[in-house]
Amino acid sequence: MRPLNLLLLIVGFLVLTVPSHAQTGTITGHVMDAISKEPLPAANIQLVSTNVGASSDVDGHFEIRSVPVGSYQMRVSLVGYAPRVISDVVVAVGKPLDIIIRLEENTIGLDVVEVQGSYFQKNTDAPVSVQRLSYEEIRRSPGGFEDVVRAISVFPGVAQAEPGRNDLVVRGGAPSENLYVVDNIEVPNINHFGTQGSGGGPLSYINLDYVSETSFSTGGFGVRYGDKLSSVLTIDFRDGREDRLGGKATISATMFGLNLEGPIDQNGSFVFSARRSYLDLIFRVARFSFVPEYWDVLGRANYALDKANTLTFLFLGALDRVNFFNRTPDDRFSNSRILGTDQNQYVSGLTWQHLFGAGYLNVTLGRTYVTYNGVQRDSLLNPIFTNVSNEGETSLRGDVAVKLSDGVSELSFGSKVSRVKFATDLVLPAFDTSFGDTLRVNVTDLSTVGYKGSVYAQYARDFSIRWKATLGARADYFSLTEKKFVAAPRASLRYQLTDATSVTATAGTYYQNPSYVWLVANEANRSLKPTRADQYILSIEHMVRDDFKVRVETFLKEYRDYPASLSRLYLVLANTGGGYGGSDDNFASFGIDQLANGGTGRSYGVEFLAQKKLSEIPLYGLVSLTLGKALFTALDGVARPGSFDQEVIFNISVGYKFNESWEASAKFRFATGRPYTPFNPDGTQDAERYNAERVPASHSLDLRVDRRWNFSTWNLIAYVDLQNVYNNKIAGSARWNARTQQVEITENAIGFLPSIGVSAEW
Repeated sequence: MRPLNLLLLIVGFLVLTVPSHAQTGTITGHVMDAISKEPLPAANIQLVSTNVGASSDVDGHFEIRSVPVGSYQMRVSLVGYAPRVISDVVVAVGKPLDIIIRLEENTIGLDVVEVQGSYFQKNTDAPVSVQRLSYEEIRRSPGGFEDVVRAISVFPGVAQAEPGRNDLVVRGGAPSENLYVVDNIEVPNINHFGTQGSGGGPLSYINLDYVSETSFSTGGFGVRYGDKLSSVLTIDFRDGREDRLGGKATISATMFGLNLEGPIDQNGSFVFSARRSYLDLIFRVARFSFVPEYWDVLGRANYALDKANTLTFLFLGALDRVNFFNRTPDDRFSNSRILGTDQNQYVSGLTWQHLFGAGYLNVTLGRTYVTYNGVQRDSLLNPIFTNVSNEGETSLRGDVAVKLSDGVSELSFGSKVSRVKFATDLVLPAFDTSFGDTLRVNVTDLSTVGYKGSVYAQYARDFSIRWKATLGARADYFSLTEKKFVAAPRASLRYQLTDATSVTATAGTYYQNPSYVWLVANEANRSLKPTRADQYILSIEHMVRDDFKVRVETFLKEYRDYPASLSRLYLVLANTGGGYGGSDDNFASFGIDQLANGGTGRSYGVEFLAQKKLSEIPLYGLVSLTLGKALFTALDGVARPGSFDQEVIFNISVGYKFNESWEASAKFRFATGRPYTPFNPDGTQDAERYNAERVPASHSLDLRVDRRWNFSTWNLIAYVDLQNVYNNKIAGSARWNARTQQVEITENAIGFLPSIGVSAEW
């Protein structure tokens, strides 16, 4: 019996035969100042529409026992602070629910705004274009595989580079322009089978079970982060349970895994998980010629030295393997079009957090490492491209945030130093592109060491009841480029028009260094300097209710100094980095050419967002619409649509919680097609028509149903996730088929895909 059919039988049996038992659970948590992280005593915690609540003690801690299992909203209030409402407070018997609550101090005299408490938390560091998602909001996202990156793809400004992949395309920028920050460690890529020099892949290796919250900024982010042009996704893990040892076993349509967590004496806790895909087992039975498999592991421990000092250790590891089976000529032809890359990668870090009353200090020693072992062969199994590369970075980062004594100002500053080591063997003997160019590269046993550094400072102040301003600047250094120092100022100004409506304007300069592989693929590329983008954003936000907001934003990104090819004059590297690369992409993303900072670009548009949080009204969801344009100019001086330009993107994601056992949700996505260069009858392409045509528009519908059970000491969650319900073959990109001598639009989505998962937690 196939694993999918077995899962269907298991879920059907459970739904029909297993009763739910009325049980109770426990809520614990800590209330702290959002800026200084100082514990806040005497905060009032109340479960909405109930008489159940508690108060925080002198250490900001609270505990609510004997809460009937179910989903709640929690209102938290404290004199002098803006009230806040936490949605998706899910109480289960398997383990206590622990919540970290950050309250923002009220502006002096501002006693009428948000008096009921808002479901939406603001962010001083990113005053516009930012969205936060909790664990529960990500978990139940239809078609999301419980994947952080897929969950945020419904937000305004986010396009999909390839169906079935996690490449983030934010406001027309390349997938390489996005930053991932995991537990204060900057990570080059958080995906299995990641694309080198970019930031995408088919599936994240972050275990959602241990994610407490994410924050995603699509532009206008503050000076704390740099070396990226488009977005920042921060992922914060939660601590392990402190009462006893517990765990969770999960099996889904693609993988199975085991979680463990528990206390470390009375001062700390740990979490651990290990997961493995079994797609390779299914693909082998189905006699696929291309079989991927992966493993990932997570370990994290936190320990409180005293009330002011905490240590946190993190380790993430992922192993990715690609197996080719060349049993028939058709298999060999199909595999000849794939650049398969085995990868090993890990992220590790040790963070010390020190609280000093008015603020905090974080010091993180981090290490990221990834190996790429890639090869593409022709139909006779001769290698046409090989790549063995190692990228490692060791960093030391310090961040300080202080709430100043006037009560209306905050100051943050910090620095980071890194040692980068890159080693590679990159061989492309001779390759004729579809544009008639010939590429050659032979880089053997090259090892390079470089150093990076950055400093930043930011000041934010409420100048009156209505006005708030943020000013900041950062400076970055990279030893492996010709222009080693750059400085980036940024500023924002917010005005509260009414109690419910605000207007925010932000402007800033952003820089990004060349990808490491570009610097070594061609020695002349060491003369490159960082790419620059100037961003301007105007945002209007209106709170319809405390759980429902609408927002309209306009944005403009002006690109300068983008690396462009000196031999392929139509190519600017802003048009690369999506998908798996290889011969179909003419190996453009590897920077094999000699490059110069001659590329320019402009991305602009308007975005609409309407978002409803889960509240007493059990309906939640969002609607987003993006109308935009991205144009890039290479060294030939012709402005063309960017390869990731999608002029219209529409998303609607909605869910309804029927009761404490049943929940259903749906997601619909529409996007106009990406540009591509048309093919001549002989399979060649003309640079004069670069990105002159578009693949068809894509659209799909995903549905999901969740069912919960609570028993005496454990709980069970099962779901059915139906992706691409009406089986639309979503267009990916256009490529030439040498056998049929025709253009084919790749259908990178599998079509209708039912996915089932079962998780048991104790």
